[in-house]
Order: sequence, then structure tokens, then C-alpha cells
Amino acid sequence: MTIRPILTAPDPRLKAVSTDVEAVDSAIRALVDDMADSMYAADGIGLAAVQIGVPVRVLVIDLDQKEGKKNPVAYINPKIVWASDEMAVFEEGCLSVPEIWDDVERPARIRCEYLDRDGKKQLLEADGMLATCLQHEMDHLNGVLFIDHLSRLKRGMAIKKLTKLKKLSEPA
Repeated sequence: MTIRPILTAPDPRLKAVSTDVEAVDSAIRALVDDMADSMYAADGIGLAAVQIGVPVRVLVIDLDQKEGKKNPVAYINPKIVWASDEMAVFEEGCLSVPEIWDDVERPARIRCEYLDRDGKKQLLEADGMLATCLQHEMDHLNGVLFIDHLSRLKRGMAIKKLTKLKKLSEPA
């Protein structure tokens, strides 16, 4: 298990559309383990493979992480098969968009089909933070960042701040 660097916006690799996983094998399970380690090291609750430069349809989410527990769940080739008309607003942040937080409106409840880390098909109905997190991470698989849901003005301010942070963190 390895902690891998997390890409940050405006890195163009974050805009890549991820490809389906053909088979859940030891390489995919190793990727899931690396993703969990990378997510924990960055103090996150969700991570898409593309965020560590691997454009395949794999997510790891652990909402228990905030209570100091580790219970990562892998979602391989996740698909939203139903979304409620009712909407919910949550303040979102992102490991690839550091130090930026804003409200995003998304469907309040979703039904998601995916493969687990053993390659077994699963169906999950989610609401609240899990529904928001799944939608946020699935956006990454399609090259969409949460700031893409913001107004043009807010998105522009966020990109400007990220670019400035990147320049400040570069060695002189």
C-alpha cells in the first residue's frame, strides 16, 4: 500500500473521462488500497482514481473517517440508476481543490449500481452525505470538479486562488 500524490486543479489530467474497469483483479484491489491510504493521508472522505492520475472508474469513500474509524468502501464502475427530484444542498470541498469550500445542489437521494472490491454487483440507495459524496466522486470520473457546479464568477475566483497557491508552493 502506497500513499500517492493527489492531483490539484487546474491540472488537465483531472478533466480526463475515466474508463470502465474490465475485471476486478489484484491490480484493482491494490489500487483501491493505495487510494484509501492516499485519502486518509490527506484527511479526506472520498477519492476517485483519476485524482491520483489513474483514469479508471474507481472510487473509495469512507464517511466513518471523520470519527477516526477506517471503513473504506470501493465503488467500481459506479452508475447512478435513479435520482430523486428533491434536491439537497451541502457544503463541498475536494482534495483536488484545496482550501475551497462552497454549497452545491444535487439530488437528495440516489440509487447507485457498482461492483465491490470482490467484483460482486451491488445496488445501494443513498441519501444525505453519502449521496452527495457519491455524486461528487462520480463527477470526477467524468472530468467534472465540484467547482464546475458553481457560478462562473465563483469558479473563476477559485481557479485564481488555486493557481496562486500552486505558485506559492513551488520551490524557488
